[in-house]
Amino acid sequence: MIEIIKDKEVWDTLVKKCDFADFYHTYDYHHTAKAKDEEPVLIHYKENDKTIVLPLLFRNIQYSLYKDATSVYGYPGPITKNITSDFNFSVFQKEIHQLFREQNIISVFSRLNSFIPYQESCLLGLGQTETLGRVVYADLNETLDKQWKLYHRRLRTYINKSRTIYKIKNANIRADLDSFIDLYYENMRRVNANKEYFFDKKYFLDLINSSDFETEVLLAISRKTGEVAGGAMFTKKNTIVQYHLSGTSERFLDLNPIKLLIDEMRIRGNQANYNYFNLGGGVGAKKDSLFYFKSGFSKYTLPFKVWKYIVNPNIYEDLVQQRKDIQHSDETLQYFPRYRVNK
Repeated sequence: MIEIIKDKEVWDTLVKKCDFADFYHTYDYHHTAKAKDEEPVLIHYKENDKTIVLPLLFRNIQYSLYKDATSVYGYPGPITKNITSDFNFSVFQKEIHQLFREQNIISVFSRLNSFIPYQESCLLGLGQTETLGRVVYADLNETLDKQWKLYHRRLRTYINKSRTIYKIKNANIRADLDSFIDLYYENMRRVNANKEYFFDKKYFLDLINSSDFETEVLLAISRKTGEVAGGAMFTKKNTIVQYHLSGTSERFLDLNPIKLLIDEMRIRGNQANYNYFNLGGGVGAKKDSLFYFKSGFSKYTLPFKVWKYIVNPNIYEDLVQQRKDIQHSDETLQYFPRYRVNK
């Protein structure tokens, strides 16, 4: 049996019953992160006591009767209940393919979650999964001392110095959250980020106020001046802590407080018995300066994978051919789905 779920109560119940889930799978995050033209859905497959659920965003394809599906920003992908390595996924794969055809879905793209088992097994034979890069994580099951020793030596010195310069405060009131939002916007302008990363204030408030997961914002306060030097937002659900967003005042870039805030959340996550603290990867999954910044905190990495599935190859190719403005380059050839490149 396969069905599409849109009701919050049913969605929340199904996710809660799965053996593994992250905050990226929740109803609240999907409705917070979706774009104006995207419809959050949860595909629910049940076979006896076995369950597979897959959250997606359905969206119309301009100037056509068709749709495609994508995933929210982050690390979603399928999650399961009572699935083991010997489970036969063929019936699920047949039914989800048929569901996509009935919904006029031409292609599906989803980021996957490196910490959740059986995601690739669920999707094997449906399109392809592709490794784009790696994510850095701290194993919070290890002792704090062992985690600390995995830091780069210079980073340890840096953080020790930062603790003498900054004090750490939870952003528990609206004024504190506004300070963090302002710093985040300042940071995005400084790095010339794409407009999609300039979330409106409602986005931050929705994350803070959700009961589907916990969101914590830490601020670094200058001991000397009392100024907010930087802030970082973290999410927590089940066994995983996620480093989500951050921002630093330009006046404090010489001793960036974000490193201290990440270290503080690592300690808190360990003390609260979480298993993993995911720092993520580089921009676009590249091994860039952001990746190397994160890799200073841990030697542990996992592959970051995405799923690409062309449900209807003929219509897909027709849509690509209609885009006369697409220039043939390595970038456009790798973009998926190709008919949306530069849109």
